[in-house]
Amino acid sequence: MELYYSLSILIVLAALFSYINARFLKLPPSIGVMIIALLLSLVLVFWGIEFPKTMGHFTKLVTTIDLPEILMNVMLNFLLFAGGIHIRFKDLRAQKWPVIIMSTIGVIISTIIVGYGLYAVSRLLHIDFPMIECFVFGALISPTDPIAVMGILKQAGVPKSLETKVTGESLFNDGVAVVMFMTLNTLSSGQEMDTSFSGISLLLIEEIAGGVGLGLLLGFLSTVLIKRVNEYMVEVLITLAVVMGGSLMASALHFSAPLTMVTAGLFIGNISTKYTTAITKDYLAKFWHIIDEILNYILFILIGFELLIIPNVVQYLRLGVIVIVIVLLGRLISIYIPSRIASFRQVFDIKTVFLLTWGGLRGGVSIALALSMNESSPHKPAFVAITYIVVLFSIIVQGLTVGKFAKKLTMKA
Repeated sequence: MELYYSLSILIVLAALFSYINARFLKLPPSIGVMIIALLLSLVLVFWGIEFPKTMGHFTKLVTTIDLPEILMNVMLNFLLFAGGIHIRFKDLRAQKWPVIIMSTIGVIISTIIVGYGLYAVSRLLHIDFPMIECFVFGALISPTDPIAVMGILKQAGVPKSLETKVTGESLFNDGVAVVMFMTLNTLSSGQEMDTSFSGISLLLIEEIAGGVGLGLLLGFLSTVLIKRVNEYMVEVLITLAVVMGGSLMASALHFSAPLTMVTAGLFIGNISTKYTTAITKDYLAKFWHIIDEILNYILFILIGFELLIIPNVVQYLRLGVIVIVIVLLGRLISIYIPSRIASFRQVFDIKTVFLLTWGGLRGGVSIALALSMNESSPHKPAFVAITYIVVLFSIIVQGLTVGKFAKKLTMKA
C-alpha cells in the first residue's frame, strides 16, 4: 500500500507539472518538470522552517522510495529497452565504431581523468578523499543521459548521424559504466575480490558478453513467438515480458541487465517487427513511447525532490562547481582522443567533438549510483551532494542551451 500511495502521488505530480510546463513554461518536458520539482523543493525547504509537519510529509514520500533500487533495477531497464526499440540498425551500423569507442574507451578515459582531477582538487582544498573513491565517482558520473537532450537535438535539426552517435553512446555506456562502478565500488569497500587484470577482465566479459548474449536470446525467442500470432495486444505483452522477465534473469545470472535490455530492444525493434502488421508496429511504438515519457517525468521529478534529503548541498557548492569543470574537461578529452585516430577524423570533426561534449548530459543514473556507494564511507554524503550539483547543472544549463549550440554549429557547417 505504501508503494501504491507513493506512486499515486508521483503520477499526480507528473500530470500537474507536465501541464504547467506545457501551458506556461514551454520547456523540454523532462527538464520542465524537474525544474518545477526543484523549485517546489526549495519552497518546501523554507516552508519547512515554519511548518515542519508539511515538510515531513514530502520528505517521507522521497525517503520511502529507494531511488537506486527503483531506477537501476526497474526504470532503467524500461528506458533502455524503449530507447533500443526505436533505433534502426542501418543508422547504428553507420555509426558503430564511434558509438563503440565512446561507450567503452571514452567511459574509461573519462573515469580516469575525473578520478585524478577530483583527487587533486580535494587535496588542494584539504579534503581527504581516498583515490579509489575518486575513481568510483569518475565511473558514476561518466555515463551520459541524453533522454532530455534528444528532443532538443531533433528540434534543432541536427544531422541524423550526430543524433545516432548521442543515442547509441548513451544506450551502451550505461551498461559499461555500471559494470565499472560495481567493480570499483567493491574494491573501495575492501571486499574480497580478484583484483588481477585477468580476474577483472573475466568479470567484465561475463557482465558485458553475458548481457549482450542474453539480450540476443530474448530477442530471438520473442521473434519466434511474435511470428506465430497476429494480435497486437499479445505482441505488446511479449515485449513487456521480455523487459520484466529478462531483467530478473540477468540479475540472477550476474549479467548486465542494461546491456541485456538494449540488445533485446534493438533486436525486437529491427528483427521481430518485420513479422508484425503495421497496426502492431504502431501500437508497439506508441506503447513504449508513452512508457518512456511517463517514467522520464517520474524520474526527473524524483531528481528535483532529492534536494529534500541530500544534506549540506550548499556546503559542497564550491567543490561541486569545480567538479563540473573537471567532468566537462574529462568528457571533452574522452571524445577528442579517439577523434584524432586517422580513420575517425571525418566522423569526429571539431564541431562534433564540442557538441558531443556539451550534449553529454548526466542524469538519474549518476544520482542512483552515488546513492549506491558504500554506506561505510564517511565521504558518501559529499559525493552524493557533488553528483547532485553536477547533474542539476548538466540538465538545466547544458540541456537548455545545447539546442541553440547545435543550431549555431550546424548553421556554420
